[in-house]
Amino acid sequence: MCRVLRSSVTLPPVPPVGEVLRRYPDAGEPLACEPLNKGLLNHGYRVSTTRGSYFLKHHLDKHHLDDPSGDHATIVRQHRATQQLHSLGVPVAPPLTDTEGDTVTVIDGEHYALHRWVDGLHRDGAQLTTAQSRRLGALLGAVHMGLEQVMEADPPPPARGQSSDPADTFTLIDELLTAARRLGPRDAFDELAVHRLVERRALLEQHAHRRPPTPEGSARGWVHGDFHPLNLLYKGADPVAIVDWDRLDVQPRAEEAVRAAAIFFVRPDGKLALEKVKAYARAYRRSAGAGAAELAAAVHRVWWERLNDFWILRWRYSLHDRRADPQFPAVSALAVWWTREYEAVADAFTG
Repeated sequence: MCRVLRSSVTLPPVPPVGEVLRRYPDAGEPLACEPLNKGLLNHGYRVSTTRGSYFLKHHLDKHHLDDPSGDHATIVRQHRATQQLHSLGVPVAPPLTDTEGDTVTVIDGEHYALHRWVDGLHRDGAQLTTAQSRRLGALLGAVHMGLEQVMEADPPPPARGQSSDPADTFTLIDELLTAARRLGPRDAFDELAVHRLVERRALLEQHAHRRPPTPEGSARGWVHGDFHPLNLLYKGADPVAIVDWDRLDVQPRAEEAVRAAAIFFVRPDGKLALEKVKAYARAYRRSAGAGAAELAAAVHRVWWERLNDFWILRWRYSLHDRRADPQFPAVSALAVWWTREYEAVADAFTG
């Protein structure tokens, strides 16, 4: 019997650990199963067995959120990509193969994958030196170049989507303001949300003419899709595993580089550590063969994306999911600061 270690926080359901492990006889017999609460999209567990420790991932079906990453074929593609990247020397944690040669175990319609446990710590940009920031940029460039090599059988689909329409954002802002003001009594988060929504509407009215065009000329390719501190494990100063490939997708590659920097190097007050960004971006450009013009266009598009994005508030007020609330103060301040310091940010990525 797998003993689940529980705490006072709300935890995911107990997975069928014993049934999963029967597909992996070399993994040993289950001893304990500890839910992990770091992720926002899937359920994860540290499983202890008579042979060691493993990470068990429960891939949730997220079609109800217009997210196909829980689809069986999509999971298999993610697994194949990480296995091939591992063979190229990219630090990843590919899934184990069961007795049938599969990497996905389906039980009662639910999808599970077993990985070897990787000991490591998450480190954000404040914990990285300038040299380590440079190495981070080079690593992401290596990921993009590696994916270009291993995903040859999955050519990028045609470009899709437009940049956010400020008219739609104004409508969303009004809806979120109504939701935030309707609550009673409001807490400090709600007050900050109202302040930022009103502030953002004014910024959008001022900068609506700067909406970027569709990135038809951008270098598009397969990207990790969710490259941030909680998806990168360090052992000492060295990255040892890039995890959570659920967002593997085709996008303008330079935009992932900018998005990642905006997460790694944002400070609690919403400012970016620009000296570290500059070191990171230079290394990324060298590693990925990306030009300064490509990064400049990506900076503009990601800035516009941030100016129009309210995903944390949508989770809170539409889905009644507050797990991302702690990110809101810095994320919402970043959009304002980035608008004010636009040229300095662009220079950090292109200089």
